[in-house]
Amino acid sequence: MRKKIYNIFNQNAIYDTFMFTVIIMSIIPLAFVKQQSWMTLIDRITVIIFIVDYILRWFVADKLSNKLNKFILYPLTPMAIIDLLSILPSITLLNSSFKLLKIFRLFRSLRLLKILKLVRYSKSITMICNVFKKQKETFITILVMAITYILVSALVIINVEPETFPTYFDALYWATISLTTVGYGDVYAVTTIGKIITMISSFLGIAVVALPAGIITSGLMDELSKSHDE
Repeated sequence: MRKKIYNIFNQNAIYDTFMFTVIIMSIIPLAFVKQQSWMTLIDRITVIIFIVDYILRWFVADKLSNKLNKFILYPLTPMAIIDLLSILPSITLLNSSFKLLKIFRLFRSLRLLKILKLVRYSKSITMICNVFKKQKETFITILVMAITYILVSALVIINVEPETFPTYFDALYWATISLTTVGYGDVYAVTTIGKIITMISSFLGIAVVALPAGIITSGLMDELSKSHDE
Protein backbone atom coordinates (compact mmCIF):
# COMPACT_ATOMS: atom_id res chain seq x y z
CA MET A 1 0.00 0.00 0.00
CA ARG A 2 2.75 2.45 0.95
CA LYS A 3 4.55 1.65 -2.29
CA LYS A 4 1.42 2.46 -4.32
CA ILE A 5 0.99 5.78 -2.50
CA TYR A 6 4.65 6.62 -3.09
CA ASN A 7 4.31 5.84 -6.81
CA ILE A 8 1.26 8.09 -7.06
CA PHE A 9 3.23 10.99 -5.60
CA ASN A 10 6.30 10.48 -7.75
CA GLN A 11 5.25 8.74 -10.96
CA ASN A 12 1.69 9.84 -11.64
CA ALA A 13 1.11 12.74 -14.03
CA ILE A 14 -2.65 12.68 -13.35
CA TYR A 15 -2.09 13.35 -9.64
CA ASP A 16 0.37 16.15 -10.44
CA THR A 17 -2.22 17.77 -12.73
CA PHE A 18 -4.91 17.38 -10.06
CA MET A 19 -2.77 19.02 -7.36
CA PHE A 20 -1.70 21.75 -9.77
CA THR A 21 -5.39 22.54 -10.35
CA VAL A 22 -6.15 22.47 -6.61
CA ILE A 23 -3.34 24.93 -5.90
CA ILE A 24 -4.59 27.33 -8.57
CA MET A 25 -8.14 27.08 -7.17
CA SER A 26 -6.88 27.77 -3.64
CA ILE A 27 -5.31 31.02 -4.83
CA ILE A 28 -8.49 32.34 -6.48
CA PRO A 29 -10.08 33.67 -3.21
CA LEU A 30 -6.95 35.78 -2.61
CA ALA A 31 -7.87 37.90 -5.63
CA PHE A 32 -10.98 39.22 -3.84
CA VAL A 33 -11.02 41.68 -0.95
CA LYS A 34 -14.48 40.66 0.28
CA GLN A 35 -14.80 36.98 1.11
CA GLN A 36 -17.98 35.19 0.04
CA SER A 37 -19.40 31.80 0.97
CA TRP A 38 -18.13 30.04 -2.16
CA MET A 39 -14.63 31.32 -1.43
CA THR A 40 -14.77 29.86 2.07
CA LEU A 41 -15.95 26.56 0.58
CA ILE A 42 -12.98 26.51 -1.84
CA ASP A 43 -10.65 27.29 1.05
CA ARG A 44 -12.02 24.44 3.15
CA ILE A 45 -11.92 21.86 0.36
CA THR A 46 -8.40 22.77 -0.77
CA VAL A 47 -6.96 22.90 2.74
CA ILE A 48 -8.37 19.41 3.44
CA ILE A 49 -6.68 18.15 0.26
CA PHE A 50 -3.42 19.83 1.28
CA ILE A 51 -3.57 18.26 4.76
CA VAL A 52 -4.21 14.78 3.33
CA ASP A 53 -1.40 15.26 0.82
CA TYR A 54 0.99 16.39 3.59
CA ILE A 55 0.13 13.47 5.89
CA LEU A 56 0.42 10.85 3.14
CA ARG A 57 3.76 12.25 1.94
CA TRP A 58 5.04 12.05 5.50
CA PHE A 59 3.64 8.50 5.74
CA VAL A 60 5.80 7.34 2.80
CA ALA A 61 8.78 9.67 3.38
CA ASP A 62 11.13 6.78 4.14
CA LYS A 63 10.04 4.70 1.15
CA LEU A 64 12.77 5.94 -1.18
CA SER A 65 15.72 4.80 0.95
CA ASN A 66 13.94 2.74 3.64
CA LYS A 67 15.72 4.75 6.31
CA LEU A 68 13.90 5.80 9.48
CA ASN A 69 15.72 9.13 9.62
CA LYS A 70 14.06 10.10 6.31
CA PHE A 71 10.69 9.70 8.01
CA ILE A 72 11.73 11.62 11.12
CA LEU A 73 13.41 14.49 9.25
CA TYR A 74 10.75 14.88 6.55
CA PRO A 75 8.90 17.78 8.30
CA LEU A 76 12.18 19.74 8.23
CA THR A 77 12.72 19.42 4.47
CA PRO A 78 12.15 22.58 2.39
CA MET A 79 9.12 21.22 0.49
CA ALA A 80 7.49 19.91 3.68
CA ILE A 81 7.93 23.30 5.34
CA ILE A 82 6.36 25.02 2.33
CA ASP A 83 3.45 22.56 2.46
CA LEU A 84 2.93 23.18 6.18
CA LEU A 85 3.10 26.98 5.88
CA SER A 86 0.56 26.90 3.07
CA ILE A 87 -1.82 24.92 5.30
CA LEU A 88 -1.56 26.79 8.63
CA PRO A 89 -3.16 30.12 7.56
CA SER A 90 -6.32 28.30 6.42
CA ILE A 91 -6.60 25.54 9.01
CA THR A 92 -8.80 27.67 11.35
CA LEU A 93 -11.50 27.46 8.67
CA LEU A 94 -11.97 23.81 9.58
CA ASN A 95 -12.34 24.31 13.29
CA SER A 96 -12.52 27.60 15.19
CA SER A 97 -11.08 25.89 18.29
CA PHE A 98 -7.58 26.19 16.82
CA LYS A 99 -7.16 29.48 18.68
CA LEU A 100 -3.38 29.34 18.71
CA LEU A 101 -3.27 29.11 14.93
CA LYS A 102 -5.53 32.16 14.55
CA ILE A 103 -2.41 34.29 14.66
CA PHE A 104 -1.67 33.03 11.15
CA ARG A 105 -4.97 34.50 10.01
CA LEU A 106 -3.50 37.92 10.79
CA PHE A 107 -0.97 37.31 8.03
CA ARG A 108 -3.34 36.69 5.14
CA SER A 109 -0.48 37.12 2.69
CA LEU A 110 1.07 33.91 4.05
CA ARG A 111 -1.59 32.07 2.09
CA LEU A 112 0.31 33.09 -1.02
CA LEU A 113 2.83 30.44 -0.02
CA LYS A 114 0.46 27.99 -1.69
CA ILE A 115 1.98 29.23 -4.94
CA LEU A 116 5.30 27.72 -3.86
CA LYS A 117 3.65 24.30 -3.86
CA LEU A 118 3.63 24.58 -7.66
CA VAL A 119 7.35 23.83 -7.53
CA ARG A 120 6.54 20.24 -6.56
CA TYR A 121 4.22 19.68 -9.51
CA SER A 122 5.97 21.61 -12.30
CA LYS A 123 8.92 19.94 -14.03
CA SER A 124 10.02 23.23 -15.59
CA ILE A 125 10.16 24.98 -12.21
CA THR A 126 11.99 21.97 -10.76
CA MET A 127 14.59 22.26 -13.52
CA ILE A 128 15.12 25.95 -12.72
CA CYS A 129 15.47 25.11 -9.02
CA ASN A 130 18.07 22.45 -9.89
CA VAL A 131 20.02 25.05 -11.86
CA PHE A 132 20.03 27.39 -8.85
CA LYS A 133 21.18 24.55 -6.58
CA LYS A 134 24.05 23.58 -8.87
CA GLN A 135 25.13 27.16 -9.53
CA LYS A 136 24.39 28.60 -6.09
CA GLU A 137 28.02 29.55 -5.43
CA THR A 138 28.16 31.50 -8.68
CA PHE A 139 24.87 33.27 -7.94
CA ILE A 140 26.03 34.09 -4.40
CA THR A 141 29.24 35.59 -5.81
CA ILE A 142 27.27 37.76 -8.26
CA LEU A 143 24.90 38.82 -5.48
CA VAL A 144 27.77 39.77 -3.18
CA MET A 145 29.39 41.78 -5.99
CA ALA A 146 26.11 43.60 -6.67
CA ILE A 147 25.48 44.40 -2.99
CA THR A 148 29.07 45.58 -2.53
CA TYR A 149 28.81 47.88 -5.54
CA ILE A 150 25.47 49.27 -4.30
CA LEU A 151 26.92 50.06 -0.88
CA VAL A 152 30.07 51.65 -2.31
CA SER A 153 28.33 53.67 -5.06
CA ALA A 154 25.80 54.91 -2.48
CA LEU A 155 28.66 56.18 -0.33
CA VAL A 156 30.23 57.90 -3.35
CA ILE A 157 27.03 59.58 -4.57
CA ILE A 158 26.00 60.83 -1.11
CA ASN A 159 29.35 62.60 -0.84
CA VAL A 160 29.25 63.94 -4.41
CA GLU A 161 25.65 65.20 -4.15
CA PRO A 162 24.69 65.59 -0.47
CA GLU A 163 21.84 67.98 -1.33
CA THR A 164 20.23 65.56 -3.82
CA PHE A 165 20.67 62.58 -1.49
CA PRO A 166 20.08 63.81 2.10
CA THR A 167 20.21 60.31 3.65
CA TYR A 168 22.19 57.16 3.01
CA PHE A 169 18.94 55.27 2.39
CA ASP A 170 18.13 57.65 -0.49
CA ALA A 171 21.57 56.93 -1.91
CA LEU A 172 21.03 53.17 -1.53
CA TYR A 173 17.68 53.46 -3.30
CA TRP A 174 19.30 55.35 -6.18
CA ALA A 175 22.19 52.87 -6.39
CA THR A 176 19.81 49.90 -6.48
CA ILE A 177 17.52 51.22 -9.23
CA SER A 178 20.55 52.38 -11.22
CA LEU A 179 22.33 49.04 -10.98
CA THR A 180 19.17 47.19 -11.99
CA THR A 181 18.73 49.70 -14.85
CA VAL A 182 15.16 50.43 -13.74
CA GLY A 183 15.60 54.16 -13.22
CA TYR A 184 12.21 55.40 -12.03
CA GLY A 185 13.31 59.02 -12.38
CA ASP A 186 12.09 60.06 -8.92
CA VAL A 187 15.66 60.26 -7.58
CA TYR A 188 18.52 61.09 -9.91
CA ALA A 189 21.92 62.75 -10.02
CA VAL A 190 22.08 66.36 -11.21
CA THR A 191 25.82 67.10 -11.30
CA THR A 192 28.22 66.01 -14.05
CA ILE A 193 30.15 63.69 -11.74
CA GLY A 194 26.90 62.22 -10.43
CA LYS A 195 25.66 61.56 -13.98
CA ILE A 196 28.94 59.84 -14.86
CA ILE A 197 28.58 57.61 -11.79
CA THR A 198 25.00 56.85 -12.85
CA MET A 199 26.13 55.84 -16.36
CA ILE A 200 28.81 53.54 -14.93
CA SER A 201 26.24 52.03 -12.58
CA SER A 202 23.82 51.40 -15.46
CA PHE A 203 26.49 49.66 -17.56
CA LEU A 204 27.46 47.48 -14.62
CA GLY A 205 23.77 46.74 -14.07
CA ILE A 206 23.50 45.30 -17.59
CA ALA A 207 26.40 42.97 -16.79
CA VAL A 208 24.88 41.94 -13.45
CA VAL A 209 21.57 41.08 -15.14
CA ALA A 210 23.21 39.35 -18.12
CA LEU A 211 25.44 37.04 -16.06
CA PRO A 212 22.66 35.22 -14.17
CA ALA A 213 20.54 35.04 -17.33
CA GLY A 214 23.38 33.31 -19.22
CA ILE A 215 24.04 30.90 -16.35
CA ILE A 216 20.34 29.98 -16.05
CA THR A 217 20.03 29.47 -19.82
CA SER A 218 23.11 27.25 -19.93
CA GLY A 219 21.96 25.28 -16.88
CA LEU A 220 18.47 24.76 -18.34
CA MET A 221 19.97 23.43 -21.57
CA ASP A 222 21.97 20.91 -19.53
CA GLU A 223 18.86 19.88 -17.54
CA LEU A 224 16.84 19.47 -20.75
CA SER A 225 19.51 17.33 -22.35
CA LYS A 226 19.64 15.13 -19.23
CA SER A 227 15.87 14.71 -19.20
CA HIS A 228 15.91 13.71 -22.90
CA ASP A 229 18.67 11.17 -22.24
CA GLU A 230 16.57 9.63 -19.47
